[in-house]
Amino acid sequence: MDIDQKHPYHSISSKEALEKVSGKPEGLSSEEAQKRQEEFGKNKLEEKGGMNPLVLFLKQFKDFLILILFVAAGVAWWADQMADVYIIVAVILFNAIMGFTQEYKAEKAIKAIKSLGQKHAFVLRDGEEREISSEDVVPGDIVILKEGNTIPADGRLLETKELRTAEASLTGESMPVDKNPNAVEEDAAIGDRFGMVWKSTNVVNGRGKAVVTAIAGNTEIGKIATSMDKMEMQDSNFRKKTNLLGKQMAVIAIITAVIIFSLGYWLQDYEFREILLVTIAVLVSTIPEGLPAVISIVLAIGANSMAKQKALIREFTATEMMGSVSVILADKTGTITQSILVVKKIFTGSGKEITVSGTGYQLEGKFTENSEEFHLKENPVERKLSAIAAFCNDAHITRRKKDKTEEHDEEPGVTGDPTEVAMLVLSKKSKIKEKEPYTQYKLLDDLPFKSEQKFRASLVDTGEGPEIFVIGAPERILALSKEYLTPEGPQKLHKEKKKEIREKMDNYADQALRVLALGYKKTEKKADLSHDDIENLTWVGITGIIDPPAKGVPEAIEECKTAGIRVVMVTGDHKKTATAIAREIGILTGEEKEGEYPVSLTTKELDVEDEKFDRYVENVNIFARMNPDTKLRIAERLQTKDTLIAMTGDGVNDAPALKRADVGIAMGKRGTDVAKDAAEIVLQDDNFSSIVNAIREGRTVFNNVKITSYFLLTTNFAFAIAFIFGMSIGWPLLFTAAQILYVNLITDGIMDVALATEQGHGDSMHHPPVKKSEKILKWDILPYLLLVSAVMVTLTLLSFQYYLPQGEVMARTGAFIIVSTTQLFNAYNMRSLRLSVFKIGMLSNHWVNIAFIVAIILQVLVIKIPFLRDFMGFEDLPYTHILIMMALSSLIVGVGELYKYLKFKKDLF
Repeated sequence: MDIDQKHPYHSISSKEALEKVSGKPEGLSSEEAQKRQEEFGKNKLEEKGGMNPLVLFLKQFKDFLILILFVAAGVAWWADQMADVYIIVAVILFNAIMGFTQEYKAEKAIKAIKSLGQKHAFVLRDGEEREISSEDVVPGDIVILKEGNTIPADGRLLETKELRTAEASLTGESMPVDKNPNAVEEDAAIGDRFGMVWKSTNVVNGRGKAVVTAIAGNTEIGKIATSMDKMEMQDSNFRKKTNLLGKQMAVIAIITAVIIFSLGYWLQDYEFREILLVTIAVLVSTIPEGLPAVISIVLAIGANSMAKQKALIREFTATEMMGSVSVILADKTGTITQSILVVKKIFTGSGKEITVSGTGYQLEGKFTENSEEFHLKENPVERKLSAIAAFCNDAHITRRKKDKTEEHDEEPGVTGDPTEVAMLVLSKKSKIKEKEPYTQYKLLDDLPFKSEQKFRASLVDTGEGPEIFVIGAPERILALSKEYLTPEGPQKLHKEKKKEIREKMDNYADQALRVLALGYKKTEKKADLSHDDIENLTWVGITGIIDPPAKGVPEAIEECKTAGIRVVMVTGDHKKTATAIAREIGILTGEEKEGEYPVSLTTKELDVEDEKFDRYVENVNIFARMNPDTKLRIAERLQTKDTLIAMTGDGVNDAPALKRADVGIAMGKRGTDVAKDAAEIVLQDDNFSSIVNAIREGRTVFNNVKITSYFLLTTNFAFAIAFIFGMSIGWPLLFTAAQILYVNLITDGIMDVALATEQGHGDSMHHPPVKKSEKILKWDILPYLLLVSAVMVTLTLLSFQYYLPQGEVMARTGAFIIVSTTQLFNAYNMRSLRLSVFKIGMLSNHWVNIAFIVAIILQVLVIKIPFLRDFMGFEDLPYTHILIMMALSSLIVGVGELYKYLKFKKDLF
């Protein structure tokens, strides 16, 4: 059997499509369906069981820093320094467990919030309607489409009756799409192929029949999933940075070790074993082995903070990368907007324009006219409009209890066509059905919406006689009306009034509002309502419906601008709708003009060569009617511009770009499973504002990675210089191997972990993001590192020289106190590389304070407790000497403050 599942069925007639897939109007026989399933397979996408826990654990060992630690452990083992081996291996395991725990927890959470979806389908088999598993649908099957169904496969429509489908998950189109069996042009966009239905989209109104043209991987969703599987996985930008940092530190460590060994063995004639052990200690210290663990702690703290703000981290390194994001490619429907249709504007026969407020399906809202509260109960025309919205309606609203963690006690649940839901919510906000005489109204008959008639109607007993309520397309209702309703009663609908109404309709359309008109007429009928009865109406008003911006989005967009982050809307919706929403939320200011670059572009308009395409993506902020390939191309081209991009989305059409982006962000509530699997971050509240919170936290994480790295680098740099200087002038070794490791693992280790908890200082969103190519270790920090290291080296060498006449052990004891205490004080310098420690609060980080106290106590104990002192190779020192040296060590804070003041001109207090 030769069935082409990739044929453009939308451009041929239904009859031709049926013949091409060897289908029959009465459906396939069971035997034929079985043969086709054997040939084409099950109707399901290849499932991925998520990352195997063992693979996830082993993934934690691929960083270059970790590989260096394995080498260091091997060298220590070769030198029979098993204590060092155990310490290094413990650090490696700690790092792996930290990363594994966070990512495994996120994977479990993602699995928990994935929707199960519909698992059945209605088809014609053996001439009868049957309910079967959606996996058993085959090409050529006749699928029965009913309101509420999830469509099991791609299909060509054979017949429809008021059929509408919700395709936002595939195309980004926020409004339901009217379907019909007619053919369209072959090059029509997916969202404009009205004669086709697509796997995993939903029927929201009416019914129909379709012949299945593609299943599984050949469906539009399947093609997207296949393209994602072919994408090469790339190391994250953060892993590239930390790997580079590891290489830089490895080079420094090796050069330092070679110099120390050469000076000690060939120039100063130290014993081979002694200088080898010291060289290994310096090598291990200079790497340093604590950095991967500290970076993991920084990332874990950031991930937990983001989780509290509803951003679930699937890829550990995404916590830092959010801080470097410079462009957000934001899907409109369900990300910037609520993916809920609501009535925003009302214009009535009284000439009043009413603005309606409220959030989503919540039934509370205000009516305002010219920013002043509008009392609907005192205005008969607006009351009538609300009554028509309530009774000419087939939607339903229910309430369900929310859990104790949510703000509101109850949340509405809805069924029905989204447009009718919007009208019903409008009437609920007015509480019209709770007031007399509307409580006595009874529905007698109903005419569902028909696309050829362009209206729906209800026959209602008002208690004062039957009336016909009508809602429909604005031009259609206007054409059927002879009068319009005013506070004084119905008036003749003259040309001037029609012109005013049409101007308002055009105005609403320009604002990307979907316009519906409402009218009524009195009648004697009490049953058997027909389309012939819908004439000589009294026009009441129009409503403007829109998928509104989500709460907090305009403020979040403004904060992005302040932080130097560009927000670009990339949507499958129409250009006019996208532009209107962009102006409302602040992506566009309203002052843009069509000049060298257009305000917005569509997929067709982006079908240009790369050079022109690049200019467009760098200068245009609204991209509409996007298909998955164009979204992916936008993401890829921006990534070539030293730009770190975050891509948001919830639909299948977003998944390839989510996977390609540096940080993919999927919606947890409305997002499809495909989108969640492609993303590094899942927003549990679907709120764009949570992205900004994550960026703010990410900038704190990146800053903490820098300050912890610089802290370790400064102390290790000072160690190396002091060692090399002392050996070059013929002094004994400044420290033993055990003393070096003590400072590195205890003094540095405790304080570095404390620095990882540093919070933002309120200025993180007031400067541009770092460039994608910016390294963790930069040349511009070198003057500061040299200055601070010089102070540490000078104080250490002076202390060693002062005590050297009393013996090598006493000299090492004094130098140990200086080098370890200057490191502790230097941690306060490192809390901010720009701001004075006095400005951010010297004691504002409690963990740093605790670490300082603990390290000082341990430092004193290792000198004062005899068995520890002997084990470490120290001499006892009077407390006065210890206090004096600690006071001298505090000078490093003053040096750091002076440097910041001279470089950044920041006030100290």
